[in-house]
Amino acid sequence: MDSAGTALDDRLPSDRLLRATAVQWNGALVWTSPDGTIVGANPGFARLADSPLDAMIGRSLPALLDLGGRDWQAVREGVQGGCPPPGTGALRVPRHDPVPVALQWQHLTDGDDVLLLCEMRDFDERERAEAVARLQQDVLELVAGGRSLRLVLDFLCRQVEACAPEVACSVMLRDDEDRMRVAAAPSLPAAYTAAIDGLAIEPDVGSCGSAMTAGEAVMSADIAGDPRWAKRRDLALAHGLAACWSNPIKDREARALGSFALYYRKPRDMAAPFHRRLVEACVHLCALAIEHDRARAEINRLAYFDTLTGLPNRQLLADRATAALALAGRTRQPVTLMFLDVDRFKTVNDSLGHAAGDELLVEVANRLRRLFIEGDTLARLGGDEFVALLPGCDAAHATLLAERVLAALSVPLRVADLTVTPTASIGIAVHPDDGMDFDTLLRQADAAMYRAKQAGRNRCHFFRRDMNEQAVRRLEMEAALREALDRQEAGGPEGEAPFDLHYQPQVRLRPRCLHRVEALIRWTHPRWGAVSPVEFVPLAEECGLIDRLDGWVLQTAVAQLGRWRAAGVPVPGLAVNVSAVRFARGDLPDQVRAALAVNGIPANDLTLEITERLMMTEEGGVHDALDALHALGVTLSIDDFGTGYSSLSYLKRFPVGELKIDRSFVKELDIDAANRPLVRAIIQIGEALGLTVVAEGVEREAQHRMLEAEGCAIGQGYRFARPMPAAALADWLAGEGKHWVECPGEDCISI
Repeated sequence: MDSAGTALDDRLPSDRLLRATAVQWNGALVWTSPDGTIVGANPGFARLADSPLDAMIGRSLPALLDLGGRDWQAVREGVQGGCPPPGTGALRVPRHDPVPVALQWQHLTDGDDVLLLCEMRDFDERERAEAVARLQQDVLELVAGGRSLRLVLDFLCRQVEACAPEVACSVMLRDDEDRMRVAAAPSLPAAYTAAIDGLAIEPDVGSCGSAMTAGEAVMSADIAGDPRWAKRRDLALAHGLAACWSNPIKDREARALGSFALYYRKPRDMAAPFHRRLVEACVHLCALAIEHDRARAEINRLAYFDTLTGLPNRQLLADRATAALALAGRTRQPVTLMFLDVDRFKTVNDSLGHAAGDELLVEVANRLRRLFIEGDTLARLGGDEFVALLPGCDAAHATLLAERVLAALSVPLRVADLTVTPTASIGIAVHPDDGMDFDTLLRQADAAMYRAKQAGRNRCHFFRRDMNEQAVRRLEMEAALREALDRQEAGGPEGEAPFDLHYQPQVRLRPRCLHRVEALIRWTHPRWGAVSPVEFVPLAEECGLIDRLDGWVLQTAVAQLGRWRAAGVPVPGLAVNVSAVRFARGDLPDQVRAALAVNGIPANDLTLEITERLMMTEEGGVHDALDALHALGVTLSIDDFGTGYSSLSYLKRFPVGELKIDRSFVKELDIDAANRPLVRAIIQIGEALGLTVVAEGVEREAQHRMLEAEGCAIGQGYRFARPMPAAALADWLAGEGKHWVECPGEDCISI
């Protein structure tokens, strides 16, 4: 090492030239070993570091450089790999603020020696002014280009941190509830920003809360001792934040929109001049970006939203409908358009005035909003006309939704000191049958709405006659179902009850004997006759009647089992279907426990058949109910296994004891060879998991034999017995089914 402090000698003319170049070079040059120890430097580095050259040799360069969050290992590997990191940093100078520097790296080898050469250049005033000017220009271009507010603010913070690596930036916004929202903080710890996001804006919520409250800059020179940080001091210190300088962002009326803050990792009395220049520019840029974003949002609102109700207008509805119909064309999913017109609105408007009419429309819009889900679009076309775009909604669900709309609107309200009961006429058109494009669907739905008005108002009408007939049938059936349940629960002369239970035997295939009976509900309507459970049970689920229906079935079936046993009728056990909707209330285990206790039935003689859909739910109450029923001793059976979600994981997670093979697999078991491997697989799954397997829909002897050969435990179907009333089952067991009651092992009579 020579007196100039470089790692060069002058044994050769070329070496002397290199030494003279290094000594007189304007930039700061420093050579380090791979671990970052300074082994040589030039006078330019000593001047920049404000320290004698000899004092720098042997020191750690990583300890002197702020590399903007990068560690020395990453820098060294990048340089050696030919991909040096971005060339900005800050040199820590004793007694001064850190000096921002531009960095250039080189990887050197000298025989066996490996060195890193770093050239540093201080940002002079001209460069700093240019950096601020570039920052302003880049941010303004992003704002003018329509980039999102969060992207603009994040870019702004990152550029400031690149110019001043010793700081971390944040931009906080004031929301409508006077709370702080983190809009950008790229270098602050995520745990810290998550903790402060949403805090109420108050004088004692750190520097940012104080700056927004007071409307002036707040410098917390030492967070550890600043009373404004009392509530959040430990949080900030735990993340290495020692000081904070926050400036309010104001609009043209001097109202605080948010704050722009610089965080430091060491206490400091005041911000550096360069930092002040950056902050001054950034506060102005933030205000401009925020106001531009709000102006754009207002323009968007005026262009695409109804000014009275805040709902989307026709233009936005058309845009969304076009996109939804294009997607539906690829996925073959239905799209429904529902056209709603408020009945007799003109009368309200003319008699009570436009202000009252507007009040009524706003209330109608608010009631309608609550009925639609994410993905739907409720729009106001103008006047008293509303349209709902319903992607993925078929005619059946549209009918149900229309009923809810009519019910929600019909609640009376006060308008201009008068009580008004609004009603509406609804027209429905469904893609693709009623139209392929938005204009056609809207026209068809409008036509259907007029037919609803002509039919008496306060009703819905489909564009197609067959759908309208289905809707009418559904409305009639729901009313009849409610009436039937009321009559059933009120009681009446025997034989006149609308509902009845039939019982179908389930038989053990080997040895062949009666296993239990399944309770099946039947409904006889005075005009329609026997109504299929396939039709009225889903309807009961949709219109909220399934709790009453399931409750009646459970109570009646368990009571019947008690009467059979009191009379000596040998029925081993009972299976009852329970709807998935029934579990949501949470009181099913208590009702089951009470029904069993009242009738003296052991819990292990009751099986509850549930669907796969119930097993897939993530609701904790459902899981608790399943566990409670299992703990009680009740067997849980998966009905129609293989036709739903069929996830094997839930068979291990939940206390299931039985699988029922759906009749669709058994129906053609002896005809379609493709069904046999499926049935075999289900049986093997049951065996592997220790579950009993029941096959339903067994009608022919060949099906029976195949199931028995595959190892299926239990069969159910016309092959053994049809569903029958309670009295008929007792007679059947005393006659034709008598030989099923006791199984003498291998000598059991064949069925």
